[in-house]
Amino acid sequence: MTRVSLFSSPLLLGFDQLERLLDQASKAGDSFPPYNIERFSKADGKPEAWRITLAVAGFSKRDLEVFVADRQLMVKGRIGEDSPRDYLHRGIAGRAFSRSFVLAEGMEVTAAAMQNGLLSLDLVRLEPEPLVTHIEIEEK
Repeated sequence: MTRVSLFSSPLLLGFDQLERLLDQASKAGDSFPPYNIERFSKADGKPEAWRITLAVAGFSKRDLEVFVADRQLMVKGRIGEDSPRDYLHRGIAGRAFSRSFVLAEGMEVTAAAMQNGLLSLDLVRLEPEPLVTHIEIEEK
């Protein structure tokens, strides 16, 4: 069966990558760890910015990995057990996780900080310079 999508229109040339990004975003459905996303408006000549804050209680800096690959911001966590423990009750989730966020073109992670069990990731969207290319017409 042939897959037909909005992006198969002959007027939308080269947008197949956008369709792939939408597929990636729809597959990121896990709810752990919980997170917030804040938006900061442009002010004082600074570009529009965002902050993603993840609740990573029980994880230390060395248990976390943050990277961007193929326009996808990935946050991975895995707690390394130093010694076996005998829990009577374990209510703090310490399971490994992988959380991803699909980034628009021009989005850049500018900082990562951890405080009080919260991992904050700061992002900005850099405004691209308008690009105009003139195409010479050959006469044949």
